[in-house]
Formats: sequence, C-alpha cells, structure tokens
Amino acid sequence: MNWFLRIALWGSGLALAGVISVLIVIALALAVAFPNLPDITDLSDYRPKLPLRVFSSEGTLIGEFGEERRHLTPIKEIPKIMTNAVLAIEDSRFYEHGGVDYKGVLRAALANLGRVKSQGASTITMQVARNVYLSSEKTFTRKIYEILLTFKLEHMLTKDQILEIYMNQIFLGNRAYGFAAASEAYFDKPLKDISIAEAAMLAGLPKAPSAYNPIVNPKRARVRQLHIIERMLENGFITAEQAATAKNEELKVKSSSDNTKVHAEYVAETVRQLMYAQYGDETYTRGLNVYTTLRAADQEVAYKALRRGIMDFERRQIYRGPEEFVTLPNTPQELEDAIDEALGEHPDNGDVMAAMVLEADPKRIKAVRLNGETLEITGEGLKPAQSGLTDKAQPNIKIRRGAIIRVSKTPKNTWEITQLPEVEGAFVALDPRDGSIKALVGGFDFEKNKFNHVTQAWRQPGSSFKPFIYSAALEKGFTPATVINDAPLFFDAGVTGGQPWEPKNYDGKFEGPMTMRRGLAKSKNMISIRILQAVGAQNAQEWITRFGFDADKHPAYLTMALGAGSVTPMQMVSAYSVFANGGFRINPWLISKVTEQKGKVLVETQAPVLDESLRAIDARNAFIMESLLQEVTRSGTAASAQAALKRPDLYGKTGTTNDSMDAWFAGFQPTLAAVTWIGYDTPRKLGDRETGGGLSLPVWIRFMENALKNVPVMEPSAPEGVVNSGGEWFYDEYVKGAGVSSVGLEDKASANGAGVQTLPPADEKKKILDLFKN
Repeated sequence: MNWFLRIALWGSGLALAGVISVLIVIALALAVAFPNLPDITDLSDYRPKLPLRVFSSEGTLIGEFGEERRHLTPIKEIPKIMTNAVLAIEDSRFYEHGGVDYKGVLRAALANLGRVKSQGASTITMQVARNVYLSSEKTFTRKIYEILLTFKLEHMLTKDQILEIYMNQIFLGNRAYGFAAASEAYFDKPLKDISIAEAAMLAGLPKAPSAYNPIVNPKRARVRQLHIIERMLENGFITAEQAATAKNEELKVKSSSDNTKVHAEYVAETVRQLMYAQYGDETYTRGLNVYTTLRAADQEVAYKALRRGIMDFERRQIYRGPEEFVTLPNTPQELEDAIDEALGEHPDNGDVMAAMVLEADPKRIKAVRLNGETLEITGEGLKPAQSGLTDKAQPNIKIRRGAIIRVSKTPKNTWEITQLPEVEGAFVALDPRDGSIKALVGGFDFEKNKFNHVTQAWRQPGSSFKPFIYSAALEKGFTPATVINDAPLFFDAGVTGGQPWEPKNYDGKFEGPMTMRRGLAKSKNMISIRILQAVGAQNAQEWITRFGFDADKHPAYLTMALGAGSVTPMQMVSAYSVFANGGFRINPWLISKVTEQKGKVLVETQAPVLDESLRAIDARNAFIMESLLQEVTRSGTAASAQAALKRPDLYGKTGTTNDSMDAWFAGFQPTLAAVTWIGYDTPRKLGDRETGGGLSLPVWIRFMENALKNVPVMEPSAPEGVVNSGGEWFYDEYVKGAGVSSVGLEDKASANGAGVQTLPPADEKKKILDLFKN
C-alpha cells in the first residue's frame, strides 16, 4: 500500500510539475509574443478597403471597381437569420467560449503533423485573427500567434464587434467581401431581404468560396445549403416547418455576367478612368462614390434598343457557323462534365445565349445550355442557320452533335438559332440644354469589345453632316425657299487633275429644281454639292468648327458636302445640340458628384447656364435649321420618326456613307438629343439596302419612344429677326427676295466654272468617287 501511495504521489508530483512547466512555457511565450502581436485598437472602428462605386443620377448602382466588393453593414442591420446561419455552421458556441475551441485546436495540430485528415474547426474569432492580420501558412508558429491574437481580440472587443468584423470582411467569392456584398453579388438583393434558404446558401461560402459558389457549382452549393439548414434546425435557430420551406424554396441566382441591374459598362469604365487620373491607386480603396448624370431607365432602354437594332441586322446576314466543335462522350457524367467545361468558355452574352447541340437535322435541333436547360429549335427558329443544316454544308458551318451555337428567345417565347454579331454600334443621348449625358452605350457588349465607339470611333458621317453645310449657307443669303437644281454634275479630268468625277444621288435619280428645304428632306447630294460650291469650302470648314468639329478632319473640298470627314458619335450629338438649344455650344459632362464612403463631398458639378458667352450660331439660324430638320422627320428620309412617335417636335437627319459602310441617325427633341451609329470596326459594306434610315433610325425611335413618355410637345417659337412669309421662314432681311433665290438653274451637265477650285487634288480622287450615298 505504501509502495502504491508512493507511486501515486510521485506521479501526481510529476504531473503537477509538467503542468507548471507548461504554464511557465505559456507564460514565457505570452511575455515574448504578446508585445509583438499586431495593434488591434483600430478594429473597434473597423473600416476595410472599399471599392469605387458608380451610380446613376437616381442612385442606382451601375458599376463597381476594386479588388474587393464590400458593403459595410453594422451588426444591428444584419438579419438574425444570416448571423444564425453563419453561427450554425461556423461556430455554434461563439457566444459561450472564450475565443478558442480547444478540441478544434487539437485536431488542427494533429492534422499539421499529418496524423489525420485536416478538419477546419477555427472559431469565428480565430478566423478574424487569421484573415485580418495573419498569413494562411500552416505552421505551429502561426497557430500560436493566431491563438494569442484571438485572446487579445476577445479581451479588447465585444462578441458583437468581433462578429460584425467577420460578417463584413470574410471573402465569399465573386469579388464579394462580407455577406451584404455577397447578397448583392449572388441574389441581386439587399441583405435585409434575404430568406432562410438564401442565408443558408451564403453561409456555406466561407469554407470554400469557389467550391460552393452557386453560380459556378450549383449542385455542390445546394448540398452544402441543405446541410446548413439542418444545422440551423439542430441548433434551434429555425423550426421544422421553416426548414422544410427553406429546403423547397427555388433560389434565383444571378448569372455570372449579370453584375448590375443597369447595363452601363462603358459609362462605368469612363468614370473609372477619370477617377484614376485624379486619385491614382486610391481610386480602388478609399470608397469613392461617383454619381453620374445618367438616367437609369433611359440607359437600359438605350442598351436594349441598340442590341435589338444590331441583332435585327444580324438576322439578315449569312450564317457563319458554330463557334466551336467538341467531341462529346456517351456516358452521362462524362457528357455533363464535357458540356460544362466547353460552355464555360463560351459565356452567355445577355439574351444571346450559348448552347451545346445534342442532336441536329434539317427540321430540328436539340441543345442544352450551361444551366442544364434542354431546348428544341424548329420551324422559323431554324431559318437564320438553314445553310448549316443542309447535307451540302461545309464542315466549318455544319451544325451537328458537339457544335456550340448561339440561341435566343423570340417574342413568341420560342427558341431561334442566332450568332454573335460582327457589326458594332454606338448610342449616346444628352440634354441639349446643359450637356448632361443621359444614356451612353459604347458598343454591342463591353466584355466582347471594350472599345468605346461613342468617344473613340472616328467615322465618316455621310449625309448626317449636311445640316452643318446648310447652316453655313443661311449666313450667305440662302433661305429654305432658295431653289437649287438637282441636276447632274460633271467634273472632267482637266478640273480634277485625275479621273473625271460625276457624283450621283443615292437613288440615281435627278429631280430638277427644288427648294433647299426639299433638298435636305430628300437628302439630295447634288443639292448639297451646289450649296457648298456657292458657300465656299473654306468658309464652310471654318463654320463647322462652331459646332465643335475639328477643321483638320474635314478638308476644304467639295466632298465635305457629302460627309467625307471624320467625327465621333459624341461630337455629333454635341453638334446637333446647338440646333436644339437655340444656338449654344455645350460640352458633354457625366459626373455630377463624388463623395467618400462616409458621405463627405469631394467634387460637385453644377449644370452650366446657357448665356451669350456660349453662343455658337445665331438663334435665328438654329431656328430655321430646326424647321428644316423637322421636315426630314415629317416627310423626308426619317418620316417614320413622326409617324411612329406621333409627335411633331422631332428633328434629325439620316446618314449613310459609301457602300453603306456607316449608318447614322442624329436627331433631337428640345429636351433630349441622341445619335445612333452602326458599322464594322474595320470599315466594310453593310449591304446594298442598308441605310441610316433602315438601320440606325429604328434604334433612335425605340429609345425616344420610352424617353419622351410624359414629356409634353415643345416646339420653339420664332426668335427676333425671323419672319414667316407664304408659309416659309426667312431672315427678315431676305424676306423680300434679297437673298439667294436660286442656284444651278443655268447649269448644264457640267460644272467647269466658279467654285471648282475647291475640288481635292488627284490623290483624293478615290475618296470622292466613293461618296455618293445618302
């Protein structure tokens, strides 16, 4: 007995000594390590790096830039179902322990030694310590520092403060940090509105954001979501009835390409560039909020109108074949994996979606989309790609099993085959009274082509440039009643210094004498050339600079009358605004206010006030040009505008360049000016029958149809110095016939007379011969 007692006493002594030794070691570790731990005093007022956010004028988010997408949300504003879902799966005893789950630490230590499979059991406090301050390396040293920092956090912060930091800073995939940002990124809704099912889905992300991403891996995400709902039930956070409802709820997860409600990618990128030029790298970290002049509703209508216009054109093009061919396996699982992998490299482009062909014959295509939806295309839906379904189809366009094609929904809710367009486009609208941009679409799709055609594309304007030549003529004595001969013009080799030039009208017809008003409405090339001859190309070149055009991009040749120079859509909308606002030159502007994350205003822009210092042309010139442009939309090449919109206060001009390489419509209503352009990036023929009136005008009409709802009709009143005589408008000094009454009536079929010195030299000959289109 004594022997047994001695052994027990020795054992107890050794154990006690061991415990004391461990405590001494821990004390020494604390003494050495604790002073070296990071300072956490700032965590009580946690402020992570915040991205640049871009908003419409109404406050709708249209873009976000920065490595981290965050929405800083106080713990009191985070729904209980969200915190409960997180606690259920990550740390159900969070409010009970002192920061460390000792069993979890032991498991992690064993895993680090390779004795058992790793099992993550870090508490929420430990995750905050690791994610905010420490690296993710798996060493004993880091683990010790993590535990010590956890004690420090628990000592200095409340449980709610620690949980708030976690809920706002944890990475959840899709560039989202924190659950508020994740709710927007995955479900397109504020965190306060999420359901139990959605909360459970989000709570599954911290463990492995990629593996449980509901966009990329919906099946794995679903499995984890169901597990978390069970954990919430086990911990008493929800009832059995709530759990059953949550399990059966169908979630609406955003697609990978649907990052914002409003498609304003080109606008957001423009803002990013402007902000970076001002703030440098801080642009992406200091939480700048930029408010633009954009109207969200107008922007979305513009985006859809331009895409529809381009896709309508695409339906008339030859089918170019599938985007790729894949050899598909036969076993179900391998087939599913192959389809997922292949379609993952061909993301949906808005309403132009990718699909894998499973079966194909001339009467039917069976295909599957990345989301698993199986679809059938028959009848009219096959017509756009009929050439790819025939037995004689070339291998590169033959639609067969394994072909990746594009599909879209028709107005009848059926499927049709289509293809991504090669043609590009641009649309921009602004308020001509102050220059504020209301809508801007720089191309068909930003991800497909980031080149902003509104501001960067220099193209020939064709006949849409004629109004500026007519405006110059008004200052030289011309009136809307001036009669000009629509008769052939011929410039022989002796005049051109090269080959003879014989310009023609778009339709090849000559209608003889007509008024200047009628000449613009019918877009007669002969009329424009004769006007420019009379005005003088040098005078016209100087005049157009009043509208913001660059003189060096519009050489002083007669071809200027046919729009042979170079402009951007932004220049055109600014120039037409001069007619719309009574003669004032305005500069387009986009940013109305810039604030910091806490609301401090850094920059605020006030709309400019139009005064005489901004005058570009006389008010009476602008008024008469409005009258001429109104005639174009009433009875001319754009008559479908007034017919469709059923209002008279519409003004504009179509434009089509050589071989229909560029199709334009530029026009306005007194409160809104807008320009549409469609063409190929590398100029080539759109098609013999493709014109500005047929391609670009429908886009403009669809936009204005929505943008002008509830906007009253506004027709300008005649300014001082303008009188109406016999139903026509005149400068008062020309009303009695003192101006130019007629031009070209004495001409025969030659123009070897005055004004021909404005023809370009021989090396410009090819350009001249090309510019005959409307």
